[in-house]
Amino acid sequence: MRKHSVMAWSMVVALGGFLFGFDTAVISGAEKSIQQYWHLSVFAHGLTISIALMGTVIGSLLGAKPSDRFGRKNTLYFVAAAYLLSSLGTAFADNWYMFLIFRLLGGLGVGISSVTAPIYISEVSPADRRGRLVGLFQFNVVLGILISYLSNYLISQGGEASWRWMLGVQAFPSLLFLVLIYFIPESPRWLILKKGETTKALEILRVINPLNCEQELVSIQGSDLHNKIANSDSLFSGKYKNPGFIGYVFCFL
Repeated sequence: MRKHSVMAWSMVVALGGFLFGFDTAVISGAEKSIQQYWHLSVFAHGLTISIALMGTVIGSLLGAKPSDRFGRKNTLYFVAAAYLLSSLGTAFADNWYMFLIFRLLGGLGVGISSVTAPIYISEVSPADRRGRLVGLFQFNVVLGILISYLSNYLISQGGEASWRWMLGVQAFPSLLFLVLIYFIPESPRWLILKKGETTKALEILRVINPLNCEQELVSIQGSDLHNKIANSDSLFSGKYKNPGFIGYVFCFL
């Protein structure tokens, strides 16, 4: 029961990685048709393709804030809604400016999901399976890219309006993602550290690790106390300053 529940929760959240990859790559099949449809200049064409990545940068920089304030699950609701609205909005956009707004929204969803989804999976995974389960998200990113290329190829045979279908088809997995989030629990770590709801968190921990759930609860509470005491050992100070900065620059590039 424990094994299947944790796997199911991780697979649901990893679907956000699939949408991450799909949303990022799907524009490649539609960009020429979009340029011709709105008679875009070189600059406008480049902005149309890159604006989702701009949203991704913003979302990845700010994604931890809503995740910490509103919870992992509620943030994932926003991500799923952003994917759904972006796919429908770009498919039905009747002017270029609206198209840009919805592509930017999709990029924000991509950026926030890249922060929130791995955090959630790591916090609901037992230590002995954490690496493999978090890896599901990365696998689904690449799978989403692959499926978007195959989808673009098949839909491209449909005529002049096929670019709208290329972008709009993402609404189906986005809606599925939005519905499935309802069935996953909130992160027990967030419940303990941000809300103080230890009883509810313990119920979730009992599913994740029934033999050591009490010890895990104490460990999470202890880690919060340690973090408050060891503020001087933050990521961008002391011994972590240089490697942390280098890692951040590589990820940004």
